Amino acid sequence: MAEVNYITEDDFKTKVLGSDLPVLIDFTAAWCGPCKMVSPIVEELAGEWEGKALVYKMDVDANQGIPMQYGVMGIPALLLFVSGDVAARVAGYKPKKHLLKAFEPYL
Repeated sequence: MAEVNYITEDDFKTKVLGSDLPVLIDFTAAWCGPCKMVSPIVEELAGEWEGKALVYKMDVDANQGIPMQYGVMGIPALLLFVSGDVAARVAGYKPKKHLLKAFEPYL
């Protein structure tokens, strides 16, 4: 498992839209039970995808503009950005195999 760093609206453009690698963002909040359930899976993916993709978390309470801009209506929400565009999205808690099926074709 790899530690997943948090990003903010201030570094979103540089770290996500400007990335040469695909970027997975886990939109989350400290109070969210399903977010806590998906967090270890996201950390596993971060380790497994090292060199193939970047993985970040974004606290939706502290950063409301970006989730709103990308239509995040509930959390957890995982969005995969490729070349600055959303290539895939998974809402709610899903098992690892579901996340792999949704995201790996873009890596």
